[in-house]
Amino acid sequence: MQVTKINADGLKHEFKVVITAGQLDEKVVARLKEVSQTVKVPGFRPGKVPLAILRQKYGNSVMGEVLEAAVNEGAGKAVEDEKLRPAMQPKIEITKFEQGGDLEFSVAVEVLPEISVMDLSSLKLTKLVADVDPAELDEALNNLASRRETTEAAPAKHAATSGEVVVIDFLGKLDGVPFDGGKAEGYSLKLGSNSFIPGFEEQLIGAKAGDETVVKVTFPADYQAENLAGKAVEFDIKVHEVRKAVPASVDDELAKSVGLDNLDALKTALNEELGRDYTALTRAHLKRALLDLLADNHSFPVPQGMVDVEFDAIWKQLESDKAAGRLDESDKDKSDDELKAEYRAISERRVRLGLLLSEIGQASKVQITQEDLNRAVLNEARRYPGQEHLVFQYYQKNAEALQSLRAPIFEEKVIDYILELAKVEEKKVTPEELRQDPDAAPEGAASASGEAKPKKKAAPKKKAEKAASEE
Repeated sequence: MQVTKINADGLKHEFKVVITAGQLDEKVVARLKEVSQTVKVPGFRPGKVPLAILRQKYGNSVMGEVLEAAVNEGAGKAVEDEKLRPAMQPKIEITKFEQGGDLEFSVAVEVLPEISVMDLSSLKLTKLVADVDPAELDEALNNLASRRETTEAAPAKHAATSGEVVVIDFLGKLDGVPFDGGKAEGYSLKLGSNSFIPGFEEQLIGAKAGDETVVKVTFPADYQAENLAGKAVEFDIKVHEVRKAVPASVDDELAKSVGLDNLDALKTALNEELGRDYTALTRAHLKRALLDLLADNHSFPVPQGMVDVEFDAIWKQLESDKAAGRLDESDKDKSDDELKAEYRAISERRVRLGLLLSEIGQASKVQITQEDLNRAVLNEARRYPGQEHLVFQYYQKNAEALQSLRAPIFEEKVIDYILELAKVEEKKVTPEELRQDPDAAPEGAASASGEAKPKKKAAPKKKAEKAASEE
């Protein structure tokens, strides 16, 4: 076959491939001979069917196979001869083909860029660390106690307040007619829990045992029951009882209710849990600062096809958020053109960081072991208490899902490798400072690396700053 490079523009290469009619026919004949060994044609033994009959019966299908194989072979030859490293699958377009004539097609391919990695040992980073705040530990203890609260009957004339429970009968009506699912008796409703339609609970604050009242609310426009969505309704309410919340005492009994021996053991466990939270926050700040420095110190072209894929995923999420009314406040007043420009820049940054981390990982021979994968599956299972066995089964039966865990593992191991080389100094900060979102730093404020940085735009769901090593 004849392969000719017709264009080379940066990372983009384009070739013209010509396979002559004679070459195609040779391939068709060879394939028909293979077919003749297995097909059954009345009046002929296998392997003895005349070529003309084979062409008549199987010629079109065999030609389809030959064309597909020839195109793949031609694309592969173009890439191999030029020693290219494709970033994505080549785009192939047949430009000329007629039965009995030559096959001509084009191959367009974007290649991976040459990346010159900076001296990683020259990186200087500040690691933010904080001691667990005793007040935060007390808050964790009180929250645990409140989750194990009980209730006791309030005095007869006591007016219900937020956080207390009212025991009620209710009957919902739309245009005066009761509707399905709108009735209950003896229902215990904790005011302020936001478990009912917006506006419902607030109208019961101040209610007393024996009261009868009517609550007027409007169902949300996106309510799952279409017959009620956006509709104004009324609920006839009868209050049987008001009950005060009684939090559990912070003592040894509270500790025993969660399987620990005493209060000291509970405090130790909560302190360790908060410590793990702080460690994760420290890591997030340090990783963000590292990615900022890597992005600032590396500039190389990136395959626009990869950027397109990344941008399309982000834009699809943004449009979904917009339709559901979840669009970030900072995005609401911007035009689509402005948003597309911002998010395309984010996409390019993600792709560049992903390619850079991949280059560093390959050069340093970062490996993912079976133990790494097992640990990742275990961490996933821990996210679903009581259903761990289902998570294990899912990954055992789904090889593709298991492989999807490799990208984040690889990324974290590369980050660890870089941090071992970099100069990292610790800086004590308050828990409040540690909990600040690194994406939300005000414009011009110092980043964790100690450098003044412009505010980085976060993508929907804060995904945009995750390095795209999975690309």
